Amino acid sequence: MSEIQNKVVIITGASSGLGEATARHLAKNGAKLMLAARREDRLQELVAAIQKDGGIAKYQVTDVSDRSSVEALAQATHQAYERIDVLVNNAGLMPLSPLDELKVDEWEKMIDVNIKGVLYGIAGVLPIMRQQKSGHIINLSSVAGHKVFPGSTVYCATKFAVKAISEGIRLESNGEIRATNISPGAVDTELTHTISHDETAKNIDRMYSIAINADAIARAITYAIEQPGDVDVNEIIIRPTKQEL
Repeated sequence: MSEIQNKVVIITGASSGLGEATARHLAKNGAKLMLAARREDRLQELVAAIQKDGGIAKYQVTDVSDRSSVEALAQATHQAYERIDVLVNNAGLMPLSPLDELKVDEWEKMIDVNIKGVLYGIAGVLPIMRQQKSGHIINLSSVAGHKVFPGSTVYCATKFAVKAISEGIRLESNGEIRATNISPGAVDTELTHTISHDETAKNIDRMYSIAINADAIARAITYAIEQPGDVDVNEIIIRPTKQEL
């Protein structure tokens, strides 16, 4: 039997991209899913597709920048499935721009979603996982959480923070909570659509001409989850073969 079979998994940012791909992979492996995002129509379509293929999935409309919304997600998951085995903190924004552009509103949105959203997810599931004495928190960082790129300073800062949070979970886990930090490079998703600075958008479009499919990240997440309970995959960096940075 797969180590994923019957595990209860929450996925944020599940309405498209990495979240959607991960949901489809885990459903095929027998996970019980709670899918979270803001776009209810997308969630409904995904849940219907998973259920049609024999999978188990529910959804909860969630804004990860709102702590009460994320807490409601955790409670709804626990009520539906009576436990929470895995949280995939996937929701994120990437509105890149040079610091001189002073797009402070965009900086704040990245902090709210990319950092606070991750922390709110942890706050929602950690008491339940402690009570179970088991759990797995998977955070989506980025290669930008390992190296700072011009025009990406604030985004990189948020992803460095995610990497630090992941390591902090591991250090404070007391052998109960597994922690995995996934750092994708260029992946073909909607993430680049939030870039409002024209020159930066053009540069990223050129870089993303080599982008890999979201399924590559979904397979990595699946790999981390399916390991036996005494194996903790802490860090995975995944780039296109042709990506230099």
